Amino acid sequence: MFDAKIYTDRRNRLISEVKSGIILILGNPEASYNYPANTYAFRQDSNFLYFFGLDHPDLAGVIDIDNNKDYIFGNDVDIDDIIWMGPQPLMSDQAAKAGVNNTAPLKALPEIISEAKSKGRKIHFVPPYRGETYMQISNLLGIPIGEIRNHVSVDLIKGIIKLRSVKDEFEIAEIEKAVDIAYEMHTTSMRMAKPGVIEREIAGTIEGISLAKGGPVSFPIILSVHGETLHNHYHGNTLTLGRMLVTDAGAETTMHYASDITRTVPVGGKFNQRQKDIYEIVLEANQKTITATKPGITNKELHLMAAKIIASGLKNLGLMSGNVDDAVAKGAHAMFFPHGLGHMLGLDVHDMEGMGENYIGYNDKVKRSEQFGTAFLRLGKEHQPGYVFTIEPGIYFIPALIDKWRSEKKFTEFINYDKAESFKDFGGIRIEDNILVTETGNKVLGKPIPKSIKDIENMMSSGD
Repeated sequence: MFDAKIYTDRRNRLISEVKSGIILILGNPEASYNYPANTYAFRQDSNFLYFFGLDHPDLAGVIDIDNNKDYIFGNDVDIDDIIWMGPQPLMSDQAAKAGVNNTAPLKALPEIISEAKSKGRKIHFVPPYRGETYMQISNLLGIPIGEIRNHVSVDLIKGIIKLRSVKDEFEIAEIEKAVDIAYEMHTTSMRMAKPGVIEREIAGTIEGISLAKGGPVSFPIILSVHGETLHNHYHGNTLTLGRMLVTDAGAETTMHYASDITRTVPVGGKFNQRQKDIYEIVLEANQKTITATKPGITNKELHLMAAKIIASGLKNLGLMSGNVDDAVAKGAHAMFFPHGLGHMLGLDVHDMEGMGENYIGYNDKVKRSEQFGTAFLRLGKEHQPGYVFTIEPGIYFIPALIDKWRSEKKFTEFINYDKAESFKDFGGIRIEDNILVTETGNKVLGKPIPKSIKDIENMMSSGD
């Protein structure tokens, strides 16, 4: 945990945003995967971690704004628990580490909520994402499960986003730890990417690195020679020469801060000319958008910058034609770059998106596009110092999308479909880094992970 003063300050700042009522922040319970006592690895709710810090199941936090009181509800262990878990600190001692003086058993939570409701006080909560939490909220507030999302507090959502979006020095240090773990994961993947290796051998090895160095992976590993499938979690392919291997993987620290890095390498360790041609375009988009990152620029501007770099590079290769600005404005580039440039990063790998992507990524000044490709941009608004986000441009040759657009005669003035046909066996390339917005510009977080052609080839040969 951080120092208790950090959690107290966060709650006080949240109070100043929400103004009145009761804030209810529920921790997560255990989740079973094939019988009750056999549970998945526990992961605490990120909002609970941010405001209360305690990292074990069956807790609830309440911030009583009007009476200036904070509570943690949870049960002290009994002798049966001690037999299986060993001695555990009292709830009062745990709460003190978060700067909370008021504790009570979980069974007392309904009473304080019921009392607040009877007085007509507003109960603020954010959208739940687990079935158990839906049921808990329904039982506490008497709201039918199907209607719970109609009662979430927009004031609380906006208040939490305002606070969690700007990372302090302690959070940045944790994210850098997570990136440094990802360095070992990705350089190991590079060295293992040899013909005859099955993808799961690499995926399992680098997941083990994350577990050994801090915590679990921050999301299920994406590792595939079929990189044209953006979130490809199948790991059963055998690596062969001529293919590119996309590894999109990150780690959580013991404090649950995440990294999210992507590297794409040639199986066997040497880029052929076709791979170099596509790779250099993606690398240029990655590097130039990083360089352009500073306070005040919108992420939508960075995204469109990447799209124009990609369209221009593909035009030079004969895959696209016509005016680049027009091609991007109309969305022709999205056949090759069908996703957004990046997303927020922090306690969640897609930070805070459970509260609503549009609340996180957009505001009154920057509206979400409805155009294919750009519509998938999760973060569009202007950057502020303290933001941490990903920059992850890519180029993909998706056979089904090529066929669909060609049959529809879509963007024939911009896309050379005959040339695209010859790349249907290529796969995809994505390059992703984790970026901090500073007062004057930006910083790429963590130990630099090889991404130039020379550095990747050198790293891959070091495993021989």
